[in-house]
This record gives sequence, structure tokens and C-alpha cells, in this order.
Amino acid sequence: MADDEAQAGAGSTGAAPGDDAWLDAEFRRLLEFGRDIVHPAGGAAWLDDDGRPDLDRPVHTWITTRTVHVYSLGHLAGVDGAGDIAAAALRGLGGPLRDPVHGGWYASTGRGADLVDDDKVGYDHAFVVLAGASGAAAGLDGARELLDEALAVLDTRFWEPAPEMHADRWDRAWRTLDPYRGVNANMHAVEALLAASDVTGDPQWRDRALRITTHVVDEWAAANDWRIPEHFDVRWRPQPMHNANRPDDQFRPFGATVGHALEWSRLVLHLEAALGDAAPAWALPAAQALFDRAVADGWNADGAPGFVYTTDWDGAPVVHDRLHWVVTEGIGAAAALWRRTGAPGYEAAYRDWWRYAVEYLIDTERGSWRHQLDRHNQPASTVWSGKPDLYHAVQATLIPRLPLAPSLATSLAGGHLRG
Repeated sequence: MADDEAQAGAGSTGAAPGDDAWLDAEFRRLLEFGRDIVHPAGGAAWLDDDGRPDLDRPVHTWITTRTVHVYSLGHLAGVDGAGDIAAAALRGLGGPLRDPVHGGWYASTGRGADLVDDDKVGYDHAFVVLAGASGAAAGLDGARELLDEALAVLDTRFWEPAPEMHADRWDRAWRTLDPYRGVNANMHAVEALLAASDVTGDPQWRDRALRITTHVVDEWAAANDWRIPEHFDVRWRPQPMHNANRPDDQFRPFGATVGHALEWSRLVLHLEAALGDAAPAWALPAAQALFDRAVADGWNADGAPGFVYTTDWDGAPVVHDRLHWVVTEGIGAAAALWRRTGAPGYEAAYRDWWRYAVEYLIDTERGSWRHQLDRHNQPASTVWSGKPDLYHAVQATLIPRLPLAPSLATSLAGGHLRG
């Protein structure tokens, strides 16, 4: 990519990648890509590489909830038409994706039986909470009611008081609970519960986020050289070889997931800021340790630029492909640590990773970001096809311009956006 094209990146702002004006242009460019995301049957569609809805795919709750979230953020930031898109996606959560008999939300639905997954998934329900919180902050009709309902389901169906963690998957009628337990759903629950606490004013959700984070970060990661165990059995015993035969799984990959360490690093700082004087002393050192481990294991780990997807438990790369969301989480973590500490090393990482994103991931011709590259930074689609996810990239354009607390939508509603 030519230097002038790389500098322009999101648009002809004259600003360098990562500067406020550049971030704002990229934020708006991303939301423009998803203008057609609303599915005609309700909810949000899977988008192909050009931003066209792929109506042969299921309507997923996780995509629909993320759509409500990011377009609520767009609405709060003054993006024309974003509120209408958020509201339309929100209606899908009250319609085809919601189980009117047993309560909760299906994993997916669609026109054929092969597109329907009527299990109830903790990961999805955490995002329903986030969608409700962001929609409520944006003033969307029905969003606060959605938030209250989703919090009740997450609390009564998924929260396990003894281990102080969320379970992962139920069948439709809430009769059979899968024995698998995982950290991924709980990570997104931390984000969602912090947002819910900001919107509702109820501190119990913030306290619950602290309990989850204490287990994952201060106990499990700290005892494992800051590589986070992701997979557990029903008694919350680590299963380090889970999915060793499917190492590039979309949601449950084998080994340590570099991007999750970066994401937890940032979430710890959001939690610390939200708790104020009540924050634990381990928060900042843990955020720094998670960041350092992820960078040491994952960045340029095989001689080519970029973050590898996963490593084994000694830090050796397993899946070398570069997924777009990993570098966005690196950007977010670096921005948060830079804001928290003022240390120039975090600014340097932040700038480096934006330059990498511009050179390899940001698609200025077809829109959005390329979701997957191979180990040579060439486009690939073994893990992800199309461009269904705006959530990670949109947040990477906002986190550097907002305070660490309150959460994104509440900060935007309070007028805290810089630039």
C-alpha cells in the first residue's frame, strides 16, 4: 500500500492513523459499511465482503446484539440514520430471536430448519444485556425493558453462585445444561455488566463483574504465567487440551487466545476505573502483565507482522493466522494503558498497531476490515468468511477517545467523546 493511501486510511482527514480526526472518519466509514445490515425477517444479517446481506445464512443473536450496540453508539455520536438501524435490530431481539414460550434468546433463527439453533447460549445472552444497556443509553424504545429481561435471564439461568461464574449453554427449554464451562462468555459478561450497572445504577452488576474478573485474572491467569485458561469442565477444572483437534475454532480455540489477553487487559482497567477507590490493588499490574504476555507471545511471533491467533501453553504459535479483532483489542488495550499510565511505550504500540491495521486489514476498496489474514498477511477465510462483525473495529475507534469509565454508551450520552 502506498504511503499516502496508508496515511489516509479511513478518509482524507490529513491526520495520522490513531489521531482523533482519523478515528472519527474510520468510525463513520465502518458504520456506513453496515447500512444494509437489517435482515428483512428481523434482526441483523451476516454481511459479505462488500457489505451485502447474505440471506442464506442464519440470523444470529450475537450479530444482532452487536448491531444494536454499535449503531446505538453511532446514534449517540450523531451519525445520521444510526438510530433507525439500531432500533430495527432491537426489534429482532423482541421478535424472531426471542423464545416466547421458555424465555431467553435463541442462538440463531432462519427460513430453514438447518439455520435454526434454539439453544440458549451464555455468550449471546451477555450481548443481549450489552445491547439493552447501549440501546437504553441511546433512548431506543423498548431497550430498557430488554435490558431488565436480559439481566434477569443471565442471573437466573446462567449465573452459578458457588464458582461465581456463568455457565455456557442450555437447551431451549432450560432442562439440560451443557457440562462445558468457558471464559469467553464470562469475559463479555464483564463488559455487559459494567454497562448495565452504569445504565441501571445498580452496583450489584459491577460487583459481579469484579468477582468474575478476580477469578479469571487474579487467580487463573496469574497462576498460569498470564496465559488465560479458556476451557473448563462442569466443576470449573481447567481443560487445557480442549479442542486440540480443532485449534482454529471461532469461539473455542485450543490453547491461549492472544486477543483475549489483550481484551481482559483493557476490561481490567475499565473495571478499576468504575470501582474507583474500591478497586483492587492488583488491577493495574495485572492489566500490564496480561498485555506484556500477549505481546511477547503473539506480536511478530513468526517473523511476519501481526498477532497470531493462538499459542500453546508455552507461548509457541498454534494458529498463525491474523484475525482482525485481535489487533483491535491490542489497540484498545494499548490506548487504555496509555491513558491510565501515560507511559510512552503504550503510545508506541498503539501507533504501530494502527499502522499495521491500515496496511493489511482496513479495506478501503470494499469497506470495513478484512476479518482474517494468513500468516503471510494475505486474505484468508478458514475461520471467518465475509465481514459480519463491526463491533471490535468500531470500539477501537472510540475507546481511545473516551474515558475508561463509565462504559462506552453512557460516556457518549454524557458528551465525553474527544474529537
